Amino acid sequence: MRAVKHRHLGRSGLVVSRLGLGTMTWGKDTDDEDAALQLRAFRDAGGTLIDTADVYVGGESERVLGRLIAKEGCRDEVLVATKAYGGTGAGPMSRGSSRGHLLAALDASLGRLGTDYVDLWQVHAWDPSTPIEETLQAMDRAVQSGRVRYVGVSNFSGWQLAKAGEHARANGLSAVVSAQMEYSLLQRGIEREVVPAAIDAEIGILPWSPLGRGVLSGKYRTGVIPKDSRAASPDFSGFVEPYLDDERTRVVDAVLTAADGLGVSPVAVGLAWVRDRPGVVAPIVGARVAGQLVASLASELLTLPEEIVKALDDVSRPALGYPERVGWAKPHEDLED
Repeated sequence: MRAVKHRHLGRSGLVVSRLGLGTMTWGKDTDDEDAALQLRAFRDAGGTLIDTADVYVGGESERVLGRLIAKEGCRDEVLVATKAYGGTGAGPMSRGSSRGHLLAALDASLGRLGTDYVDLWQVHAWDPSTPIEETLQAMDRAVQSGRVRYVGVSNFSGWQLAKAGEHARANGLSAVVSAQMEYSLLQRGIEREVVPAAIDAEIGILPWSPLGRGVLSGKYRTGVIPKDSRAASPDFSGFVEPYLDDERTRVVDAVLTAADGLGVSPVAVGLAWVRDRPGVVAPIVGARVAGQLVASLASELLTLPEEIVKALDDVSRPALGYPERVGWAKPHEDLED
């Protein structure tokens, strides 16, 4: 059943599935066979956007994705998104968002993916050592060469996103159409500055880790760490641990209560909530095995009732004060000093 709907990515002609498939574990925790099952399940549900990066498993994620796309013969039916920035070799020019590193990293990604172009190419992080003008010019060059269709950024702050979007627009460079950011009921920090900046610039948000690093699934609620979970992995335990505190446990409890009342999984509740937030286009969901992905795809059949959305908003709301709240004033509204 083709359940996944589609949305425009930012102010662009690129239409993507409103649920993306993440591949960070492909080539290590997820072997080719299980990755193939995930790809088929995702495509069968109507999914199109597949996200990877040149640093995932040392480039192996891209290689696995490239092999599977070639085997399935589905390059024209999927949208491949990858990223560049992280270290891919020795020496100071093997990382960052300089023109030299970005264009070399793109060529390497295309080789691993076995394709002539990527649909969305993203700068993985802000580079304080490289002028944003140089970065955006390099990305525009990639678009003009036909090796990239659209460009985006990842892990930018609000001012960085606004600066990048405005510079590209003012100088006739390829528009920044997306911002991939961590966003979930357990991490709503981007609502302070990034979300308003993205909405103002018409840049689509692609949430990564939309299930709070897996914690919103409820798998850790008993206090016992499942042996096959990320929290039990030496590579990811430090990534998950910060989300196992008492404050976030209250949010997980609220998600479990909502899921029980609706007769759905907590995964579906968590994904439906973030999917329908202002500015969001498509959460990127990763799965170690195909069964986990199927649970995520079920979220496409769920629209949360307003009262549940409000309850989840209230229990997870981030602290906001000056100057964020001032920015919420309506036009011409009187403000107190």
